[in-house]
Amino acid sequence: MITTLIFDWGDTLMRDIPGKPGPMYTWETVEWIPGAKKALESVYRNYDMAVATNAGESDTEAMIKALKRVGADRYFLSFYSSKDLGVRKPDPEFFRIICERMNRRPSECVMIGNSYEKDICGAKDAGLKTIFFNENQTSLHADKADIVIGKMEDLLHAIERI
Repeated sequence: MITTLIFDWGDTLMRDIPGKPGPMYTWETVEWIPGAKKALESVYRNYDMAVATNAGESDTEAMIKALKRVGADRYFLSFYSSKDLGVRKPDPEFFRIICERMNRRPSECVMIGNSYEKDICGAKDAGLKTIFFNENQTSLHADKADIVIGKMEDLLHAIERI
C-alpha cells in the first residue's frame, strides 16, 4: 500500500532556471511548475509527502525558503537535500535514507521526478515505485518508470494506478 509521496524539487514542483546564480529562494521570481499546486492539493490529505533534491546551491533550509515563497511548504512533512544527506541521487542510498527517516519501507513510497536517470532509476533501484514527470518529452526511454506523465494534472490518476 502506498503511504508516502516523495517529490523532486526543481522542474518537478518549481521551475528551475539553468545558469541562474544563487539559491532559488534569492531569485527575484520563483514559480510553480504548471499544475503542480493543483496536483498537491489533490493528494496531500491522503499521503505523507516529502521533497528530496540534489539542488546544487541549496541545502534543505534554502529549499524550504524557496518553497515558502510560493506556499508549497505547507504540503510536506519533511524535506531532504543531498547536501545534508551526504549522498546524491541516483545513488539508491539517497532514497533508502529518506525512507528510513520517514519510517517507511521503500515499497510504500512513490518517487515523482523529472530526471529519468537521477529520480527514477535511483528510486527504482532502492525499491520505490516511480512516476516519471516527462513534461518536455526529454526522454522517450523510461523502462524503469512505473508510470510516465506529461503534466502534473495527471498525478492523482497516476498514483491511483500504481
